[in-house]
Amino acid sequence: MFSTGQLIFAAVFVLVFSWILVISYKKDNNLHLKNYRGVKWIGVVFVLFVIILFGLKYLLKN
Repeated sequence: MFSTGQLIFAAVFVLVFSWILVISYKKDNNLHLKNYRGVKWIGVVFVLFVIILFGLKYLLKN
């Protein structure tokens, strides 16, 4: 299916790519905390809105 070289390349690629993502996230974390302060509340409201919509759909269907 895959040669040994391809499997080694895939494993090294995944490890290096993950490492670069972690480093980039740590570098930008302070900037994200400053610029996206209220985003979690928008996510909470959105999830609650979707739950309310499904609840209304269930109530109106029965």
